[in-house]
Amino acid sequence: MPDAELLEGQWDLGGVLMGAGTSIPIKEVTGLGWPGVRDSDVDQPSADGAFAGPDYYTARTIEFDAGIKVPGNGPACQAILAQIQAAADDPAIRLTGGATMSLRVRRPGSTTRRSFGRLRRLAPEMATAVHGWIPIDVAFEATDPIWYGDTEQTVDIPLGWMTGGGFTAPVVAPIFVTSATTAAERPGWVINAGTRDTWPVLRIQGPCNNVTITHVTSGRALVLPTLVLTADQWVEMDTRPGRLSVVRENGGNAETYLSAASRLDQFSLPPGTSEMRWTAVDPTNTARLTVTWRDAYTAL
Repeated sequence: MPDAELLEGQWDLGGVLMGAGTSIPIKEVTGLGWPGVRDSDVDQPSADGAFAGPDYYTARTIEFDAGIKVPGNGPACQAILAQIQAAADDPAIRLTGGATMSLRVRRPGSTTRRSFGRLRRLAPEMATAVHGWIPIDVAFEATDPIWYGDTEQTVDIPLGWMTGGGFTAPVVAPIFVTSATTAAERPGWVINAGTRDTWPVLRIQGPCNNVTITHVTSGRALVLPTLVLTADQWVEMDTRPGRLSVVRENGGNAETYLSAASRLDQFSLPPGTSEMRWTAVDPTNTARLTVTWRDAYTAL
């Protein structure tokens, strides 16, 4: 089911709309500023002060002081409360390690952005429910404290037609677009319109073998030297924090195909335009690299 289009001042918690123009007016929202920090400072030996080590963000807790308001209709209020509970009770989220639900928001003057995490508190006050008013205290823990664009971006990158050099006259049939022993190469471009690094999902659709994906600016590469894919097979590499994985079309773990020097946790896309290149052996010129990502923002 597609996500609802948000108006300014609205929130979407697991498919339940809150805020401006909804049945859940919001009095106050906290947790939208600087997330908590897990520092690694160390006291200076035999000296004043401390040595500042790396700082890592903790999970971001967003709290809502709100209420469910359907004047004179207590059952309707309770039905909305049940919808919020049902969104967090989905076994695919609640019982699966690493799985999250979305919290979406459109602030005045901004586009819709989203965060990913779990509902951690839903505390209703039922005394006035019969009158159509249920105050609620809601806490959402964003396990990834970064804000993301609402829409996934996707770029589909084919291999090049030839291994390089173009045609040499005279051209005589038959014409071969590539050989079965030399990897073809073609550049592609992805744009992260956000303000900080984001993490892509990369899928290779066969037929091909001996795959290398390179982020040109940084020189980082993901190399799968022993991977062999037929036309109906694919491999997907997920670089997102908390979801690092390499899987095949049958759901099997394919991390062993990655070379020892390949680092999923470092294969990020910085703000702006990045050039991506991939090489592979494919005599049919039908293999594809699909790069999927969301623009990423430090602040809402």
